[in-house]
Amino acid sequence: MKVTYIYHSCFLIETQKYYYLFDYYKGTLPTLNCEKPIYVFSSHFHSDHYNPTIFSLLKEQEMKDIHAVLSKDISSKRYPEEIPVTTVTHHQQYSLREDLFLETLFSTDEGVAFMLSCPEGTLYHAGDLNDWVWEEETEQYNKQMTGTYRHEIEKIKGRHIDLAFLVLDPRQGKDYARGITYFLQQTKTKKVFPMHYWEQPEIISTFTCEYPQYASVTEYTQQYQFI
Repeated sequence: MKVTYIYHSCFLIETQKYYYLFDYYKGTLPTLNCEKPIYVFSSHFHSDHYNPTIFSLLKEQEMKDIHAVLSKDISSKRYPEEIPVTTVTHHQQYSLREDLFLETLFSTDEGVAFMLSCPEGTLYHAGDLNDWVWEEETEQYNKQMTGTYRHEIEKIKGRHIDLAFLVLDPRQGKDYARGITYFLQQTKTKKVFPMHYWEQPEIISTFTCEYPQYASVTEYTQQYQFI
């Protein structure tokens, strides 16, 4: 698998048979093989996770086989034209193709998180599923947030995940790593790609310095060849 970081929470994964594009917001796509099917996933309706312009960009590259997998909270008025759409909700399972199987989790913000099983392995994209603890919120709110987040992650406790795309948001201050560390403690994740860091990639170095036990599994490159 080849992973290309696009922008914010968007990653393009290329495998031998397919492309998977998660949560396109903005940014430049590489030149794609127009004969290879592409699955476009959007975890929820927020503008930094879903931009229907992506379908025009793919058509400009003359992609011949485009599939959209969109969270139910995205308005059908913003669906692409003449492109098949699979609408998904949380805690469900979907067979996208004979060799592509999707599971969804409930997000602590909006929409869903994705767990995609494909021939090359298992991919997890969090969307906005994270332990959103904030200093300005009440203690009750933060306790409820942490409880809800952990309840969801425990549903996949012990799972082997080849690539995980996880929130690492510097706006949370001292609590920036709560979500990512709990996820890595509960799962058997081979490689993690931090995201949603709002043009502050230095938070990744902060994370690997403060949590050196996860440095070897944490990636930050524009392109990464995963075998």
